[in-house]
Amino acid sequence: ISRQRYWGAPIPIIHCPSCGLVAVPERDLPVLLPEDVDFSPQGVSPLARHEAFVNVACPSCGGPARRETDTMDTFVDSSWYFLRYLSPHDDRQPWPPEAAERWVPVDTYSGGIEHAVLHLMYARFITKVLFDLGLVTFTEPFKRLVNQGMVYFKGGAFSKSRGNVVEPLPLIEQWGADSVRLAMMFASPPEDDMDWASVSMSGVHKWLGRVWRAVHRAAEVSAGGDGSADDELRRFTHRTVKGVTSDLERIGFNVAISKLMTLTNELQHALDSGVRGAAARDAAEGLVLLLAPMAPHIAEELWHEALGHSTLASMERWPTWDERLARENEVVLVVQVDGKVRDRITVPADADEAACLEAARSSERVRRYLGGAGEVRAVVRPPRLVNFVTR
Repeated sequence: ISRQRYWGAPIPIIHCPSCGLVAVPERDLPVLLPEDVDFSPQGVSPLARHEAFVNVACPSCGGPARRETDTMDTFVDSSWYFLRYLSPHDDRQPWPPEAAERWVPVDTYSGGIEHAVLHLMYARFITKVLFDLGLVTFTEPFKRLVNQGMVYFKGGAFSKSRGNVVEPLPLIEQWGADSVRLAMMFASPPEDDMDWASVSMSGVHKWLGRVWRAVHRAAEVSAGGDGSADDELRRFTHRTVKGVTSDLERIGFNVAISKLMTLTNELQHALDSGVRGAAARDAAEGLVLLLAPMAPHIAEELWHEALGHSTLASMERWPTWDERLARENEVVLVVQVDGKVRDRITVPADADEAACLEAARSSERVRRYLGGAGEVRAVVRPPRLVNFVTR
């Protein structure tokens, strides 16, 4: 873990001719780097040439000794920084045990895959050492690791040396920060590589325009309307709140945005169909609050200007859903023959194995593929899948 360079945490060891390796006493910690250092290349590290830093008295025998001049690799420095976040200004202890009990291990840790064999290895090793010492109650520092993918453009990953990077400011000036942010999140899952050429600013920008118009319309409509249409919009809103919440928790931003696009379409269609009052406003408010983490500027504007709230959308409680309303009435049953999809059929959400099997066997398309088959075995996973096995 040692490096022959100036930048890094000094290794707190003193080399004594009589006593051998002696640890720097706790009263003398931390060992600070000297500031009057000559960085010119002379074959040895800058610290090794700094006499005032190197020459010290042995803490054990008091005789002349030399301080260790190697520094620790920066990955060692960052191996427990997440614990120091618990109490960065506490000069009595590295972290309070009661804070560690509440806040760590880290729930979700996001970083590039290039750190897997260095930073993460050190962090895991140090955490296990701390556990053995009784300083923490867990052996793994991070519950969940998310490695984001690379962005590719013009034949390679974004790189200043390749000259294929895209400056964000011109895009923000043209499309707005919300559109740029949403377009990147919608283009691919965070853990996948992304082709910049496939990122559509205009598509997302047009959708935000539809959001703007739909929310304003919902805020302006009067009470009353078609009861059945109101109920359908209300159920769809609750399903969207449940789905987007789940998507965000698993960092499925692109799927969450897709659901919000669908809710926008449903709200517009409901307004065109005569939906009024609470159902329309609830859908609009849910749409804005679900959108707020990903497009905060337009969400705050709509929350204040269109919906008339005096609070910040970002400070509101996250929308909740009624499980009875969020439950789907119908689902799509996928029917396969020997693992290949041959039809998709709408069935009740509570369809059991017998109902799914009957619906699958009644499909004309499926019967064509089963026509000459002899004994057929059916694998049923109600209410989503039926697979007929003929081989």
